[in-house]
Amino acid sequence: MPSSRDRQARVATYVVYGVQGLSFASLLIQVANLQSKHGLDEGSLTLLLLIVPVFAGAGSVAAGAFAARRGSRLLLRVAQPAVAAAVVLAGLAPNVPLLVPVLLLFGVAVGAVDAGMNMQGVAVERRYGIQVLNGFHCVWSVLSMLGALWASAAADLPLPVVMGAPMVFALAGSLYAGRHLCGPAEEKVETPAETVAGRFPWRPIIPLCLAMGFLYVGDAAVSNFNTVFMKDVLEAGPRVIPLAYVAYQATTLAVRLAGDLAVRRYGPAAIVRIGGVIATIGFLGVVLAPNQPLGIVAFGLTGVGLSVVAPQSFSAAGRLDPAGTGVAIARVNLFNYVGFIVGAALVGGIADAVDMRVAFAAPLVLAAAIIALAPGFEPKRTPATT
Repeated sequence: MPSSRDRQARVATYVVYGVQGLSFASLLIQVANLQSKHGLDEGSLTLLLLIVPVFAGAGSVAAGAFAARRGSRLLLRVAQPAVAAAVVLAGLAPNVPLLVPVLLLFGVAVGAVDAGMNMQGVAVERRYGIQVLNGFHCVWSVLSMLGALWASAAADLPLPVVMGAPMVFALAGSLYAGRHLCGPAEEKVETPAETVAGRFPWRPIIPLCLAMGFLYVGDAAVSNFNTVFMKDVLEAGPRVIPLAYVAYQATTLAVRLAGDLAVRRYGPAAIVRIGGVIATIGFLGVVLAPNQPLGIVAFGLTGVGLSVVAPQSFSAAGRLDPAGTGVAIARVNLFNYVGFIVGAALVGGIADAVDMRVAFAAPLVLAAAIIALAPGFEPKRTPATT
């Protein structure tokens, strides 16, 4: 039975996930507006967007070392307000030379928060003794949608106001949550003495790593370029442009709400296979979309398909690591950033060389590849450490 302290930490963790979703959406939904404001071509925009995942990877690695010594609560109390500040500064930046260091700050801080909030989620789940992580990710999606809806409703306001206003709530939320998250002593878990972290075999988790990377190529395509696609290809207006991202996050949320029940009934391999099929159809719809409504529907379908891959990747990695070392999960998570970097570069590069519609064929092919990787999500045996 969870204690009142456990419930307090769970609420605080919900807030942290929500703030991260709101902050992330508040920047990414403005990519097209930032491109117009600074007069960037597709190639220059791609280089700028690569700053975020590259430095997010660095921030995540640094966060792991920091949290091992001081805990993830202190990490989040520093990094999450930094994310909010970076979003505000991105809206205010008058030129590209000033925008670059802001995106660098955003990337490092986002990577640190991604790592820290999942450390808190795992700590709360451990204390509850039941699965609760899916609920945290649902809150992330809800606040991401609200951020996109705000951008749509406030499209006539100056960009610094549109980007800055949600960060008032983000800062307040992070300050509240920071006092109630699990402390270092509450996060600790005993590690089996016989476990040697560095000796976990790579081979069984390769399908999971590849699927995670392919997922985030698709996610990078949608997150970074949905606004550009809606504006330049489908000629959507300021109020319609954010709705593609709303559709993507709404379907992601819907699937996450029902995902655990579906996996219990049909098994992880079947769910990932179905997700790969739906994501492929979604990206095909984006490539062929003749108008704005069908384009929005297509982006929603990509959310349905892609949303099942990450949680099942982590779950399968955990089953392959019965000692609970976290090595398998850490390796799979690395491909989050690899996929996002490759996705931003690949889609942006193709768009610059050909056009944005053709560029979305790249995540289409990789989404189809996830179908072939699905059997790796239901391994028949647990590997021994080597």
